[in-house]
Amino acid sequence: MSEGHYFDATPAVPSRPSQVELVLPDFRAILGADRGVFSAGGVDPGTVQLLRAVPSPVVSGHILDLGCGYGPIACTLAHRSPASTVWAVDVNDRALALTAANAEALAQPNVRAVRPEHVPADLTFDGIWSNPPIRIGKTALHELLQSWLPRLKLGAPAWLVVQRHLGADSLASWLGAEGWKVTRTGSKRGYRILKVEHP
Repeated sequence: MSEGHYFDATPAVPSRPSQVELVLPDFRAILGADRGVFSAGGVDPGTVQLLRAVPSPVVSGHILDLGCGYGPIACTLAHRSPASTVWAVDVNDRALALTAANAEALAQPNVRAVRPEHVPADLTFDGIWSNPPIRIGKTALHELLQSWLPRLKLGAPAWLVVQRHLGADSLASWLGAEGWKVTRTGSKRGYRILKVEHP
């Protein structure tokens, strides 16, 4: 049977639940994971770098975890900003179920794990965090970012982490050419952290 992709709506690979540990200076959690979901064997190092490097989110508002997987970013944001609503968005139904279960286990009622079409169309965000799904291909990735980045409020940042060898620098160049203000705020262990803002 094909392993499928973590960006499939319904993973082809049979479920095999597991647990992974997320360890940050201000937050530690045991998260449920599963096959067919991004980085099921352990929290992705890029995600950890992102969460260690970027500032805390707004005290209250609407913040977005784009491509949430089983929820390490969403749960961290919910911990750091308990008065905010954290929209954890993914196309993978198994990932969404895991994120919802992890948030419930952590007593984080401010996490909403939903498919993209279930986010209110008029909602704008006080911040976006993402370890974007590079492997969906350049065209699909560009379309994804073109759909969500314009929903940033003026002055609000998007924080992206991308591996250098998977095209972080070319993605930054493309975003700049699209009219976004892009700042590389960190680079460690092959991961670039990009801050994206309205110009």
